[in-house]
Amino acid sequence: MSKPVLEGITVLADDVAGLAAFYRDAVGLVPEVVEEQYVAFGGEGIRFAIFSRPGMGPNTHDHPDYRSPRTGQAFELNFQCASPGEVDARFALLASRGATPVAAPVETDWGHYAGFFADPEGNIHSLFAVLDD
Repeated sequence: MSKPVLEGITVLADDVAGLAAFYRDAVGLVPEVVEEQYVAFGGEGIRFAIFSRPGMGPNTHDHPDYRSPRTGQAFELNFQCASPGEVDARFALLASRGATPVAAPVETDWGHYAGFFADPEGNIHSLFAVLDD
């Protein structure tokens, strides 16, 4: 049996259009599929998509978790930038376009320059640049 390949990540959202606009306008992702309840972005590697919470119910025999409000942090996306300056610039851009700053970028003890922000639905993600040794 071959091992499965991680093909994509789908984020569940209450406001698909609003969250998709954030990732398009603030992060710079390019939508390839845009539907009322689903948006998928193009790029290299793993597909990133947004799907409506209520729309997922029928796909899972109406599992009750898709009707329950989300609480707590469930996942984190990590966006690598080319330099600390780009981290700072992108962090400011994200904040100006609807992100909530969580932790301003700083040098970390694991060798990154990293900051954390929450997207419009409250999901916390990071921006980072690898620091030279």
